[in-house]
Amino acid sequence: MKTGRIIGHHGLRRCCAMTGLWLALGLGIAVAAFAQQPIKLGFIPDITGPASSLGIPERDTALMLQAEIDAKGGIRGRPVKLVIYDGESTETKTLLAAKKAIEEERVAALICCSQSGTSLAIKNAVQTAKVPMVSMAASVKIVEPVKDSFWVFKTPQSDHLIAEVLVDYLVSKKVTRVAWMNVDNAFGDSGRLEFDWLAKRAGIAIVANERFGDKDVDMTTQLAKVKGSDAQALVVWAIPPAASVVTKNASELGLQIPLFHSHGVANKRFIELAGPGANGVRFPAGKLLTAESLPDSDKQKKTLVAYAKAFEAKYGPRNTFGGHGWDAVWLAYRATEAAAARTNPDDLAAFRVAIRDELEKIKEFVGISGIFNMSVRDHNGLDKRAVTMYEIVNGQWQLAK
Repeated sequence: MKTGRIIGHHGLRRCCAMTGLWLALGLGIAVAAFAQQPIKLGFIPDITGPASSLGIPERDTALMLQAEIDAKGGIRGRPVKLVIYDGESTETKTLLAAKKAIEEERVAALICCSQSGTSLAIKNAVQTAKVPMVSMAASVKIVEPVKDSFWVFKTPQSDHLIAEVLVDYLVSKKVTRVAWMNVDNAFGDSGRLEFDWLAKRAGIAIVANERFGDKDVDMTTQLAKVKGSDAQALVVWAIPPAASVVTKNASELGLQIPLFHSHGVANKRFIELAGPGANGVRFPAGKLLTAESLPDSDKQKKTLVAYAKAFEAKYGPRNTFGGHGWDAVWLAYRATEAAAARTNPDDLAAFRVAIRDELEKIKEFVGISGIFNMSVRDHNGLDKRAVTMYEIVNGQWQLAK
């Protein structure tokens, strides 16, 4: 007795056709689902720890931009996802987060980090893994020499550029002797090296040189040495809270000479922590802080004002660190979009190479930190036009005279 049945020629053909249809439908569904796999960009700011005044606005900006990216509909039909980690203001935690983003999440590119020290700490890992990275930190060492920074780019004005503008300003005020204080980390040490040789070249002598920790709560001992010198001005290179402590201590000690800072204090947190002592502080930074006062002819004005309004509506006072995050996200997105037009994102190694190459081609990108022109010789892409001098008056930012 036959338990099976013989399918005739026409039945067999019909069966095969149906099988083929179901296979095609299944394949189509699988392809459609696969096509929706997100392109991931790792994002590692310092949300907690001493550098949180930088990392929180960077994180907030990323959250705001994720909504804008979603509204764009992704890249070539694929969503783009910002995978956010907390670097916790430490090199170890940042490195662990970077490795997780690269190896487990398989991000196409990395946006990291809030600080110079953490950026430098993961630089070798990024270079070895051949993953493009956009840093949100200042040290020129992050991207120089370019031959050792092939995969690394950055958005803030470099400490060299900031020091150059500050030295020019000091020369214009006929300052020839300064006292110097810096936080004892990569940001402070890099700033000291850049300022030192630029100052010497300009004929400015450093007559006192002091350091402090990023968690120190009293710098009066160092400031007493500054007060005992013949310095005409004090230059401090740090970020809050330490930068605010120095400023507050200087006021309490009755230091009479002008106080200058780096762009590390370009946020309201510095003013809040320093209190009245912040009044009179001058520092170089990007144009965001007083964007509305820019002439309409300024190429950055429209972008700056739009970002400031959007950020303040959701998170509070604008600051330049959120702006560094804005630049980093859009630069990475723009390069990723261009790379996807010519390289399959599923070939991750080739896709990462293409993103790196596209970052290096970026020209006249109007950002928050400035107008970016990257090249094979410049992975920061900013010049003096990206920097202006500010003074804090009655707790508010004003253009310095």
